[in-house]
Amino acid sequence: MKSINISLPDVMRTYVEEQVASGGYSTVSEYFRELVRQDQKRKAEERLQTLLLEGLNSGSATPLTDQDWDDIRQAVQKKISQQ
Repeated sequence: MKSINISLPDVMRTYVEEQVASGGYSTVSEYFRELVRQDQKRKAEERLQTLLLEGLNSGSATPLTDQDWDDIRQAVQKKISQQ
């Protein structure tokens, strides 16, 4: 694991130290790691919402045919073989 040094104004540093001292986190690093995880989760949720909206706005749904399923299976198998 690599380290990152950051500079914070005194007010922010005090706030972070209070969060750690309040028992929710064992170290300042743990607090910042949790912030990063929360940000990653938020961005993933935003991306999912965007994709869902794109799907909803893409037009009327059509039933999947046997050929559609065959095409999907082939695409998945191709992707797996490339990994």
